[in-house]
Amino acid sequence: MAQYKQKTHKSTAKRFRITRTGKVLHMKSRRSHLQRRKSARAKRLFQELLPTAPGDTKRVRRLLPYGRD
Repeated sequence: MAQYKQKTHKSTAKRFRITRTGKVLHMKSRRSHLQRRKSARAKRLFQELLPTAPGDTKRVRRLLPYGRD
């Protein structure tokens, strides 16, 4: 009997990244609009990836079965 493939949750795949060491990273929120009133420093800090909380990490790993283990 053939094994079924698990499906990747596409919206989760767009929002999170799994590193080679297995950490789950995400972007900061509130970065998409109203950029004119934000300082250059604030806009620059929006670019960095942050580690995801441990409780959310478990959920993200379940939704991304083919991310690195």
